[in-house]
Amino acid sequence: MTHSGYCRVCLTSLAKPVDACPACGSHRHLFHPELGTLSIAHIDCDAFYAAVEKRDNPELADKPVIIGGRQRGVVSTCCYVARMYGVHSAMPMFKALKACPDAVVIGGDHAKYAREGGRIREMMRDVTPLVEPLSIDEAFLDLTGTTRLHGAPPALTLLRLQRRIQSEVGITVSVGLSFNKFLAKTASDLDKPDGFAVIGRAEAMDFLGPRPVRSIYGVGPAFAAKLERDGLRTLNDIRRQSDRDMAKRYGDFGYRLARLARGEDHRRVEPESERKSVSSETTFNADHSALKSLEDQLWRQCVKVADQMKAKGISGSVVTLKLKTADFRSRTRRRTLNEPSQLADTLFKVGRELLAPEVDGTRFRLIGIGFSSLQDAVGDSGDLLDPNAIRRATAERAMDKARAKFGGDAVVKGRALKPRPKQTPDRAPNPPRVKPGQTS
Repeated sequence: MTHSGYCRVCLTSLAKPVDACPACGSHRHLFHPELGTLSIAHIDCDAFYAAVEKRDNPELADKPVIIGGRQRGVVSTCCYVARMYGVHSAMPMFKALKACPDAVVIGGDHAKYAREGGRIREMMRDVTPLVEPLSIDEAFLDLTGTTRLHGAPPALTLLRLQRRIQSEVGITVSVGLSFNKFLAKTASDLDKPDGFAVIGRAEAMDFLGPRPVRSIYGVGPAFAAKLERDGLRTLNDIRRQSDRDMAKRYGDFGYRLARLARGEDHRRVEPESERKSVSSETTFNADHSALKSLEDQLWRQCVKVADQMKAKGISGSVVTLKLKTADFRSRTRRRTLNEPSQLADTLFKVGRELLAPEVDGTRFRLIGIGFSSLQDAVGDSGDLLDPNAIRRATAERAMDKARAKFGGDAVVKGRALKPRPKQTPDRAPNPPRVKPGQTS
């Protein structure tokens, strides 16, 4: 049976468009003539980090919420209320607070987000093994051939999944359904939040033609500006060029653009590949040059990385330190461990050894740390050159349990306690514009 529509509220099958669902009276419907034949989907959590924070703190429900660093940091994500003020991801925090001075700024809990993202990922795998994550909060799904398994076409299975995520996790997701990955991802952006949009074969060319080149996933601002300077502002403009000319002018990506402009995308949905690294970084409010202040910042990032590693049950055998100087020059230093680890203590010990030679009076604006060469977690092993390693590992595990039971700030090492160390000889910044009741 071909299904042309469903009620978005009660999931009743609808043979034709109606004003109100005959079963529940809802006006939220999903109709498309190809609904029963499409099976490639893109699911994107709506303002994921902010949504999780609002779920856990109902007092934030109607407030503009920004997740990100402090005054010199950037916006990681923000809720839809904040977006109404012009706030968006990757915006410098001082600009975000200028646009939305009443925003509640939250540093974020990446371990919590990783756990919730993992729960959603498992729900996706319950409907198909072909799940290809793009990030912690979005993924492609291929539901081809699952109609018999679920007793429903892919569209209805996705509607059920959408409802399950909202019911069990407490956040909304938006779904894009089409016949390839490019169009599915394009569709998922059309009806946010809590949306479900469909792009079929019959309409793809007409739909894509007037869209700007900047709307294509992977076309960044700089490349979009170059295309526009060359007179290529829409996908219709690209279609007027031959594939050969596009490849000659812009390389492999130019050839890919030519095909995407026609709605052609033959990439398969590939199941989750092995994650290569887990890292965390922060941009300072004021440049740091003193070893102690840099180590204090490094420790906080080590804890964030370790929390993610433990939540995922993985360990890493390569430590990478990242630094960015005041004049935006990057420095990267790496070391391979004797044994894989997931501990903040190990990460910090190696990180500070990599950091020390770099502290020569240079002023730094960013520091980051991470594990790579990942594998399944193993038990804590000793270090022959550090007889106290096991004792510190045991203490860290105990602190983890206390934080899990009583909250993230229940037990912290002295290094992480507030107030933060004075920034002299680094210059102290003006305090960020955060109002009473906000979190910075």
